[in-house]
Amino acid sequence: MRIIYKICPQLLWREAEKAGFFVGAPIDIQDGYLHFSTAEQVRETAAKHFAGQTDLLLIAIDADSLGEALRDEPSRGGDLFPHLYAPLPLSAVRWVKPLPLGDDGQHIFPDLEA
Repeated sequence: MRIIYKICPQLLWREAEKAGFFVGAPIDIQDGYLHFSTAEQVRETAAKHFAGQTDLLLIAIDADSLGEALRDEPSRGGDLFPHLYAPLPLSAVRWVKPLPLGDDGQHIFPDLEA
């Protein structure tokens, strides 16, 4: 199983739980796909796009369950990032964990699967 990650404000994720699927954050909707990161990319994503933000969740997703709507495409620095061209079904979610800020202002990550 290939695991990919989404960083999401708690409020947005709670709305997705009520709906049964996640359509994305405003940047996802604007770009036309859901942005995800691999285990190797997610810390840099947090630092670049979520610096200093509290009340975040880290969501682990089974990439293999998303089918052809998931594509690895070049993005930051030419790295391939997973992009989903469909709403995220909550059935693909493996776990959801808090992503708190440490005393140093950096997010504290749980153990990640590649």
